[in-house]
Amino acid sequence: MNSLLSPEKLRSLTVYLVSVVSGFVIMGVELLAGRLLSPYFGSSIYVWGSIITIFMLALSIGYLTGGRWSTRSPSLKKLSFLYFLAALLLLPIPLFAQSIMEKLFLLVEDPRYGSLLASALLFLPATIIMGMIAPYAVRLLALTTEQTGLTAGRLYFVSTLGSAVGTIATSFYLVAWFTLPQIFSSFITALLISAALLLFYPHSQNSSH
Repeated sequence: MNSLLSPEKLRSLTVYLVSVVSGFVIMGVELLAGRLLSPYFGSSIYVWGSIITIFMLALSIGYLTGGRWSTRSPSLKKLSFLYFLAALLLLPIPLFAQSIMEKLFLLVEDPRYGSLLASALLFLPATIIMGMIAPYAVRLLALTTEQTGLTAGRLYFVSTLGSAVGTIATSFYLVAWFTLPQIFSSFITALLISAALLLFYPHSQNSSH
């Protein structure tokens, strides 16, 4: 029983838990992007192509950047900062998305490029930061195990599982029960709670050594 509650296992469990949250939020935001853009640019394959392109581009940049950043004295506090920054970058969406898209709708007549530009402005920064989380978390977990490949597999498993749950929860339930600003607020709150959980984790276990 003691081994199950060892500091290293609790630390790893915390990282896995917040990784589920980030996976959930990424897919939830991507689905809500379509709802936000549809009143202005429609919901055609062009619009969804723009959204998917921006999210894939952002995640690829995030994976690369997060992997590089993880080599510089990784810690739970730095991972906490990523969650806080992601929440901060999501905050303007429920506040200013409507006014931004109204202006873009008047400036760019072609819905293909209008939706692409809107997706980039609204979702690229936050999604890059959320993309940084997975490789950074892998690095943190790998510090306490020699099985890096297995650790990475488990981390991406729980993160992707979170994305699957986020997809179902957002598309089946959240959009039916709540307004878009309310859902975005819940996502931001979940990221901030994750940031606090990592930030205030016992300092003795927050070391990379």
